[in-house]
Amino acid sequence: MQGYKYQTETEAITARQQCDAYYGIPASPDDVTQHWVDYQYAELNEPNFWYITFDESLLPVLGQPTEFEVIQPFPFDETTNNI
Repeated sequence: MQGYKYQTETEAITARQQCDAYYGIPASPDDVTQHWVDYQYAELNEPNFWYITFDESLLPVLGQPTEFEVIQPFPFDETTNNI
């Protein structure tokens, strides 16, 4: 995937705050949209890390994305009740 990878949650929060400030989000505390982008935790990867998925709107704030893999859990199979 393309995106932005962070070794600590604090770094991911800082990147999210930079995007919020750039786009003026939230305009008020009562707004439905509280963040321009959110980060995810790659808990199945070793070592673990936090990341933001690439979107064109992030280029002026976060710059060029990098390529990395995120291990996803197997989807639940409702037909067999197996994970």
